[in-house]
Amino acid sequence: MRLLRSTDLALRVLMRLAVTGDDPAATPTTRDVAAAMDVPYTHTAKVVAELQHLGLLEARRGRGGGLALTGTGRTASVGAVVRAFEGDGDVVDCEGSVPCPLRSACRLRGALRRAQEAFFASLDPMTLADLVADPTGPLLLGISSPPRAGSAARDA
Repeated sequence: MRLLRSTDLALRVLMRLAVTGDDPAATPTTRDVAAAMDVPYTHTAKVVAELQHLGLLEARRGRGGGLALTGTGRTASVGAVVRAFEGDGDVVDCEGSVPCPLRSACRLRGALRRAQEAFFASLDPMTLADLVADPTGPLLLGISSPPRAGSAARDA
C-alpha cells in the first residue's frame, strides 16, 4: 500500500507544527511550511485547508498569523489522520468500468480489506507526540526554515 501524496504531506505538516510548539514567534505560515518541505505552495495550501476542515489545525491570516495545531490536532491518532486522507475505499477496484470476472467467488478482496484495516489499526495508537519524539523532533527543527520576522502580511 502506498500513501497518497496528500496524506504524506498532511502528516509532515502536522509533525512540523508539533515541534513548533506554542511559541507565537515561531508560528509558520503555509508558505513557510511549503518552503521548508520543498513542496509546491498550492499543494500545501490544499492539505492545510483539509487539516483545518478536520479541526486539526487553525490558520490565522495577517500580522501574527500562521498555522497552529488545535487541541484535537495535538492528540489526534495517526491512524485517524491517514484514514481521513486515504478514505475507506477498497485497495483494488473489483467493480470498475470492467468488473472483475472473479468478483463473485474471489477471496482476494476480503483479504486486502483486512490487511488495509490492520495497517490503519497499527497506526491508531500513535499520536503526533510519538512521531516527533527524539530523534525526529530535533531533526525537524533543524530542517525547518524559520518564520519570516516582521512580515506585514503573513499567509496562513
